[in-house]
Amino acid sequence: MVKLSVILPTYNERENLPELIAQIRRLPIEVECVVVDDNSPDGTGEVADRLALRDPLIKVIHRPRKAGLASAVYAGLSKASAPYLAVMDADLQHPPHLLAQMLRYLENGYDMVVASRYVRGGGVIGWTIPRHIISRVATLLAHLTIPRSRVVKDPMSGYFALKREILESVKIDPSIGYKLLLAILVKGKCFKIKEVPMVFRRRLRGESKLNEKEVLTYLKLLLNLLKQR
Repeated sequence: MVKLSVILPTYNERENLPELIAQIRRLPIEVECVVVDDNSPDGTGEVADRLALRDPLIKVIHRPRKAGLASAVYAGLSKASAPYLAVMDADLQHPPHLLAQMLRYLENGYDMVVASRYVRGGGVIGWTIPRHIISRVATLLAHLTIPRSRVVKDPMSGYFALKREILESVKIDPSIGYKLLLAILVKGKCFKIKEVPMVFRRRLRGESKLNEKEVLTYLKLLLNLLKQR
């Protein structure tokens, strides 16, 4: 039985998805890939379908419109079969080789493993100074307003793995946008958490999803989580 399912929300990742799957397939572990495509106009969904025809460990979910990361992850959960789940971007900014290490920690009793830019050995390559400032300010705001977020140095990471039952037990507002980890830290029963260093790389192909709307959505999320403490 496959032990790890990785959920890959996609929107306009036609150029990146085949290389990401190829890198995952070179790992020393079997990984089920669940691609959740939000009707990408660049044909990402069709690329995913072609990959799935050749690889029985790829499942594809087609959604009619762009509906956000949180809802994509829960859509992927409905198709994932493994006891452990990982969430990562499909743009090659998250290093796939960490999946094997993350699975080992989960099998050794950790509830969640977070790929972190802000622990020793982690970092970011290719960001502009404003992007660095935005990330650091967002992390500081989370740590100041949501004490539970302080259990990790990088609560804004979009790359993490966890026990299936934790994700199944957490009710998340699908409108929270891309900071799903923060909501899970607050609402989920994660008692033993491990951070592993991640070098977050610059996107080589395609466009960044970060925009003013996502920043406003993040601030709204902080307010909502603050009320729920």
